[in-house]
Amino acid sequence: MQSTMNLLGHAIEIKGLSEWAATLGLSKRALYTAKDRGHLSPAIAGALAEELGQDVKNWIVVAALESERESACKNRMLKRITSL
Repeated sequence: MQSTMNLLGHAIEIKGLSEWAATLGLSKRALYTAKDRGHLSPAIAGALAEELGQDVKNWIVVAALESERESACKNRMLKRITSL
């Protein structure tokens, strides 16, 4: 299943978190905090996807769903969006 941590992991293979923070215009702490929490915000996920040449809308949706509380609907939509 896709997760924003997969996206971040792919980004880290290219350059470090501090470099990504500078590229995206974020504080150095923003990406480290997101990594510790286990998910990216929709805006950060979209910007990172754009830089990596990936589908921005898809990653924004994945990030938005990850931030939802656990529910049957959340799980259903995560499965739906990640199977596309």
